[in-house]
Amino acid sequence: MKKGLWKNYSKLPNWIPPQPKYKIIIRMEKSKSSISRRKFLHSSLKASLISSFALGGIPTIVPSGMFGKNAPGNRINIGQIGFGRIAMTHDLAATLNYEEAMVVAVADLDSGRALKGKHFIEEYYSRKTGKSSYMDVKIYEDYRKMLQNPEIDAVIISTPDHWHAQPAIEAALAGKDIYLQKPTSLTIKEGRLLSDVVKRKKVILQVGTQQRSMPQFRIAAELVRNGRIGKLETVKIGLPGDPSGPAAPEMPVPGNLNYDMWLGSTPSVYYTEMRVHPQNSITDRPGWLRCEQFGAGMITGWGQHHFDSAAWGMDTELTGPVMIDAVAQFPKSGLWDVHGDFMAKAEYRNGITMLTSGGYPNGVRYEGTDGWIFVTRGSYTASPSDPVTKTNNSEALAASDPGIFNSVIKENEIHLYESDEQHGNWLNCIKSRKEPISPVEAGHRACTVCLLTHISMKLGRKLNWDPDKELFLNDDEANLMLSRKQRYPYGTDYIQI
Repeated sequence: MKKGLWKNYSKLPNWIPPQPKYKIIIRMEKSKSSISRRKFLHSSLKASLISSFALGGIPTIVPSGMFGKNAPGNRINIGQIGFGRIAMTHDLAATLNYEEAMVVAVADLDSGRALKGKHFIEEYYSRKTGKSSYMDVKIYEDYRKMLQNPEIDAVIISTPDHWHAQPAIEAALAGKDIYLQKPTSLTIKEGRLLSDVVKRKKVILQVGTQQRSMPQFRIAAELVRNGRIGKLETVKIGLPGDPSGPAAPEMPVPGNLNYDMWLGSTPSVYYTEMRVHPQNSITDRPGWLRCEQFGAGMITGWGQHHFDSAAWGMDTELTGPVMIDAVAQFPKSGLWDVHGDFMAKAEYRNGITMLTSGGYPNGVRYEGTDGWIFVTRGSYTASPSDPVTKTNNSEALAASDPGIFNSVIKENEIHLYESDEQHGNWLNCIKSRKEPISPVEAGHRACTVCLLTHISMKLGRKLNWDPDKELFLNDDEANLMLSRKQRYPYGTDYIQI
């Protein structure tokens, strides 16, 4: 943390300085209820293979029978909405590994990226089948035309944050199942609308909070929920901020980009490449991630991952805090204007206090009356440009007492949802029509914590929240920030529900 913030911490009375990083300890017990060494290594290897595929682009080794038992009529036809770094190196990289998935279309407002997506998918199937013309991927500029195609069963939405809720709602209304990258929504109001529409239409929506499919996060949450560290009192979440950036001059809009639609519901502002995405790279982090117009910065970018994981252990997945208090530094100049260093405190009805700051190691630390458990991603990265590198974030599980990981979760205790991989779980749930591991309501609630924190950062004061009514108490100014003015004709306000 920068020293300039410390003077503000007096308003957050339970702040504890950053803790050292912890030594990895992995439970290796073989039992019905606990993860075995073989299973943990298998899951880790699977994640590594996905990451390797992401970095390399196209796999050269294909499992035998890739198109065996699943005849074309039994496959899930998928359209990819948005072809950027997350689509190429994560969402498609994972989904294409499953034989029941058939990616048949791609939509992007940048025609250059759409064409790259078409070639990426077609080359993948060409290498798998040995047939150079096995797949002819259809390109759409406007994803809404893709949603009208009755042959498409499901869509993956890997768009910028301000284009998450609208296409997800429209896909649900069209009867398509959905894999939606986080954050779930740009505002709390549209997140509530999304959850309600998805539940009403009974489509399968999986939120891209893939930490739920990483075994260490489930292990940690199960142990906490079953009292292995006593009564849970405090949760500490390590989450970085973003750097500021220079001013960026206006540039001509590239002919391959529908910039007006790319801006969507947000205000009309001049084009500069640093505000949008690199024209000559797919894998570099795009500039929109650091512009408040299109999101909230790291508090939503990574915050939804960690708040979702923390809620799993806190048993608060379907509710939220009753108080939030946050301070943050914001750039005073330059194009990038999302938060930098910050500190946040949230209080829940069950008595748990949650502290979040870049001063903690990246991950989630549960502290109870009888000990603590720390969990993080370990060596996994979703994309080559993740803000936390493998070398700086190599721990997966640690505890005050290593013996905690030898504890067996008994049959009559709490067993949490188990998934080997997020995209595979989504595909399985499309077939079974069962709820996925990261359902829309839990996603909305985790995103809400992010957005509440951001609102408190912007207002610079403590806020009291009613998680049932989803309103601030006696605070008209804060309640106005539950939504944003939307630029017609784009935005969830203009969807015919």
